[in-house]
Amino acid sequence: QVQLVESGGGLVQPGGSLTLSCAASGTILRIYTMGWYRQAPGKERELVASITGGSSTDYADSLKGRFTITRDNAKNTVYLQMNSLNPEDTGVYYCHANIKARPGIGWSTYWGQGTQVTVSS
Repeated sequence: QVQLVESGGGLVQPGGSLTLSCAASGTILRIYTMGWYRQAPGKERELVASITGGSSTDYADSLKGRFTITRDNAKNTVYLQMNSLNPEDTGVYYCHANIKARPGIGWSTYWGQGTQVTVSS
């Protein structure tokens, strides 16, 4: 059983910063990609950023320069540092990870329960 547990969401004023964390736990042999998606009210879920075990990163074009994704492989944890937040960044942020739980079993994608980020004055 694999779980992704997110933390760090909340209410922040425009121009502020937040850091999200997501820790994977359970039966884990190897984690390939970890990352974040977000879903704003009335919109589809979209990629925010992802990072491989070798620290190769991918960002949504609109977020480059404001958001930074990092990863601690020893802790199976991914972080998302969000700066210069604006109301358009409001939404539920979901952690995801591609995980191989055991030898002989293929890769599976897991999702966290989501953490709310609200940018408002």
